[in-house]
Amino acid sequence: MNQIRPFHLDIPERELDDLRARLNFTRWPSKETVDDNSQGPRLGTLRQLIDHWRESYDWRKVEKELNGFGQFQTEIDGIDVHFLHVISPEPDALPLLMTHGWPGSVLEFRKVIGPLTNPVAFGGDARDAFHVIAPSMPGFGFSSAPTTTGWSFGKTADAWITLMNRLGYSDWGIQGGDLGAGVSETIAAKNPTGLVGMHLNFSTIQPSPDEMAEATPEEQRILADAQEFWVNNSSYAQQQQSRPQTIGYSLADSPVGLAAWLYTIFQQGCDTPENALDTFTEDELLDYFMLYWLPNAGVTSARTYWELKNSGFSPAATIENPITVPTGYTQFPGEPVRQSRRWLERRFTDLVRYHQAPRGGHFAALEQPDLFVDDVRATFRSLRS
Repeated sequence: MNQIRPFHLDIPERELDDLRARLNFTRWPSKETVDDNSQGPRLGTLRQLIDHWRESYDWRKVEKELNGFGQFQTEIDGIDVHFLHVISPEPDALPLLMTHGWPGSVLEFRKVIGPLTNPVAFGGDARDAFHVIAPSMPGFGFSSAPTTTGWSFGKTADAWITLMNRLGYSDWGIQGGDLGAGVSETIAAKNPTGLVGMHLNFSTIQPSPDEMAEATPEEQRILADAQEFWVNNSSYAQQQQSRPQTIGYSLADSPVGLAAWLYTIFQQGCDTPENALDTFTEDELLDYFMLYWLPNAGVTSARTYWELKNSGFSPAATIENPITVPTGYTQFPGEPVRQSRRWLERRFTDLVRYHQAPRGGHFAALEQPDLFVDDVRATFRSLRS
């Protein structure tokens, strides 16, 4: 039951043939009637991306990359949890549990795993080394999907604590963004034995009415940007919170439908808003899409939002019940939902680092890996035993 099993990806060629056939027989919608993305991803943009997917994209390349990291599965509370486990060559490395969000995957960390685990090879200091453990959220990637309700942040946090104990780690840190920040904050609120610190590039905290009324000019800009995002760019969240099964049929049956659904978030959350292809390569985006298409994870990942809504989710860190675990926070300017230092300080009583990065967006580890690595290292530098 507690066995950790090696996991090797080798997708049957017939599944890739099926994908290509579906792409070849796409029924396209008519062109948008505006000159921007206000109606959704533009037809020309999606056709360019899908042409590359159909004609020249190489899944086997990323399959080899994932296998090269070292992939594993272990059963926890009825879920076969898939995770990367990359061991540092440095004997004193600190284990770091990294959790992705939606529409992310363990590929979010592909550019930072090397520098984090082997800093010397990338011009860094051996004392900053980490062992990286990056699990796929339940229902995401190659973790199996829950067959019952109840998998909100709390249950996932408990599973991740079990995973770290099962791996035999006594001292460890956590890192998260997007949904992964919610899981990380929930772990920190539980404050399990051995947890030494946390780094976030997103937070689920919400300013209070008094804080909003007293907002500084900078905080007013943060609030305005968040309001713009939630009003005009969060339809995906409303759908996935309320009726994930409805969109799930399209996500399971149409690779182009899946691509459009996921691309929208990359387009709005990156450091080049409205044009994700100025931030990410076509292959990077398609690699992400494949980790939803191949395991049919469109609907199972979407249900996470339904679980959050129906669990009565509220942020783990509040003014009344702050988190005491030492925490570092990096604010990337392209992140639509940002936080001010004073909001964080009232909810994280040991905010060891607050840094405003000069560039980067919601997918920070993929967009600005060097800045991301620098801040993770700086956060934990004083927290190592």
